[in-house]
Amino acid sequence: MIKTYLLGGVMLMTVPSLEAQTASDSSRYYLEAAQVVGTRASSSTPMAFTNLSKKALSGINFGQDIPFLLSLTPSVTMSSDAGTGIGYTYLRIRGTDPTRINVTANGIPLNDAESNSIYWVNMGDFASTLGSVQVQRGVGTSTNGSGAFGASVNMLTEAIYDYPFLQVDASAGSFGTHKESVLFGTGMMRKHWAFSGRLSNIGSDGYIRRASSDLNSYFFQGGYFADRTIVKFITFNGTERTGHAWDYATKSQMENLGRNYNPSGKYKDADGKTAFYKNQIDNYHQQHYQLIWNQDLTEMFNLNLALHYTHGNGYYEQYKTNRKLVEYRLQPFMQDVVDKNGLVTPMLMKKQDLIRRKYSSADFYGTVFSLNYENKNGLEATLGGGWNKYDGLHYGHVLWVRNYLGALNPEQPYYKNYAHKQDMNIYGRVNYNFWRGLSMYADLQYRYVDYKMYGPSDQHNGSAFVPYNVRANFSFFNPKAGMLWQINPHHAAYASYAMAHKEPTRNDYEQAIWSTYTPKSERLNDFELGYRFQSHNFSAAANLYYMLYKDQFVLTGEQDQNGEKVARNVGNSYRRGLELQAAWTPTNFLRWDANLTWSHNRIKDYKVVLDDTGETFNLGNTPISFSPNLIFNNTFSANWAGFRASLQSQFVGEQYMTNTGFRTFDAGNKDGDLTIDKYFVSNFDLTYTFPKIRFAKSLAIGLTMYNIFNEKYESNGSANTQVKSNGQGGAMAYQDAKWNSYSVYSAQAPANFLVHLSIRF
Repeated sequence: MIKTYLLGGVMLMTVPSLEAQTASDSSRYYLEAAQVVGTRASSSTPMAFTNLSKKALSGINFGQDIPFLLSLTPSVTMSSDAGTGIGYTYLRIRGTDPTRINVTANGIPLNDAESNSIYWVNMGDFASTLGSVQVQRGVGTSTNGSGAFGASVNMLTEAIYDYPFLQVDASAGSFGTHKESVLFGTGMMRKHWAFSGRLSNIGSDGYIRRASSDLNSYFFQGGYFADRTIVKFITFNGTERTGHAWDYATKSQMENLGRNYNPSGKYKDADGKTAFYKNQIDNYHQQHYQLIWNQDLTEMFNLNLALHYTHGNGYYEQYKTNRKLVEYRLQPFMQDVVDKNGLVTPMLMKKQDLIRRKYSSADFYGTVFSLNYENKNGLEATLGGGWNKYDGLHYGHVLWVRNYLGALNPEQPYYKNYAHKQDMNIYGRVNYNFWRGLSMYADLQYRYVDYKMYGPSDQHNGSAFVPYNVRANFSFFNPKAGMLWQINPHHAAYASYAMAHKEPTRNDYEQAIWSTYTPKSERLNDFELGYRFQSHNFSAAANLYYMLYKDQFVLTGEQDQNGEKVARNVGNSYRRGLELQAAWTPTNFLRWDANLTWSHNRIKDYKVVLDDTGETFNLGNTPISFSPNLIFNNTFSANWAGFRASLQSQFVGEQYMTNTGFRTFDAGNKDGDLTIDKYFVSNFDLTYTFPKIRFAKSLAIGLTMYNIFNEKYESNGSANTQVKSNGQGGAMAYQDAKWNSYSVYSAQAPANFLVHLSIRF
């Protein structure tokens, strides 16, 4: 391990290039970019952000999900249930979990309106049709959809090309991983019409057993283009069939049964032998439609208006052992039980193994707009907003019960819950360069949320199903202000303040159903102070942040019965840190990029209930779960005579899996750890682009090696422990079988590879 760290310190790796998206000077490209102007930061905006161009994305996009492609940007950690970056993947920024990261495409919200999560598995190969991505850290600019509590990811789909093309991308490698994509475009027809699209299939067996993924997707866009007007219709979809791997494994299981052990779907068959249910899967389809109108009104005003509609439906299927039948509206039944002496005794079976499916169907639709003004003399202003409506249905079926003697109707739901949510926001933003490089920034947003759900849940109290009857509405005012001083062409400094609010998610309400605790909305005050330097071959940036929270939702470390992470309000808490970035090009073919985040993340006066006495105990200031104090990325890259080579590395510091600050609940027991160990992982890529090919416009072939030093590491997990008095006026963690303390981990893939090819006609 020490050798690995030393080598990583010498061989600095490349963060994906942070260059701006290449675009023509034509008004058409300018207008297409206007789709996201209202919600994007620019060089004169006083906040921390990173831009990734299409070129930067295509150089690392060989099939993995978008969190994998963003993992080397500042303050980011990523995890993959399957261990390979394909399937269910998760993105955290500044320690903030995915439900608090706002994601948009062309200014249109993508986060699920209820969970507030973004399920990248439903958007396979979406990166292949992106023109650029901007990651804003902290509150960022006002945006559409769910509130940004740690960051926002603002994606712009690619512009339509002037010329016709056909491109084939393919990759294949370890763990049965493969990707096939066909991209095409008509070019401009009759000076005003153009179409382009993509068809993709991505598959992988996954590193973790039975964590396979089969992802199919398409993207299509077409439109009318004039000097001052663009009307585009965009549709994209994704279908996925993915094996469950979110239960994770203990360290003992990984040691005895292999690091790729997967306990999901485990049961005992009729002969008493251990087996795994083969259809323990997630199966979902999501379809998106966007109609976008961009209009230059005058030389100073342009308007962007979009309508959108998303439909999703699907299910996940699980084998559940020894479940109470009454929880599924099933009657107990008599069964003859044979004991070890061969004696047959009739018994009333109240519990039994069964297979269930939990379904979700949702419709999400609305409109977003932005009116943008720029007087070419230092004043930029935007008036924007949106209205979105969500209608959801959640229900479950029982497909099979072991040895069941009663009537079983697999089409009869045992619970059915409805949800409706409206989200409206309006914002105004001004950026004014009022004196010798001094810019003043102000951004005011009002957001209103109305949320209700009703009907029986899947929770049963022994006599009846507990209903989810929630009716809540929230009115949020989110002001932002700052100043930026462009001292000279090379130096700039800025300071900003922003406030954000966020409503509880569906899971937050569901997970509180058995307690007297009521989820509350959360508030964030975000203070940022930064400096940027830019020269012809060297750039650097430093950003200090202090994020002060009231009633922040933080992950407790636990997972609920559905595998969802449990979060709770924690009163007062903060995240503060320093983000450093640098890029150096000593020659025209060598480049070095690096970024580092040091942070301190704490809950103030964290309180727990002692399990042995029932009293409330103050643990003091404790670390926030899943928030490493140190993240370091670096890349060394070279481009010469058609060859492109890069060595990419990431170090992530230790992470606590609970908020108690305890490292273990059973000292000396490897399965009692409550932390995720630090890790250091490196990838190497070598690609060659042929200079001239008769039958094609371009041809590139390459090899990417992931985790080249074969690091054995885990990047995610879950844990639960009890706390009791230590008899000396303090508290301690302990293991008690009655309370089922546990810690499980998400192991990531060892050394593996992909070969890739891209050919364009």
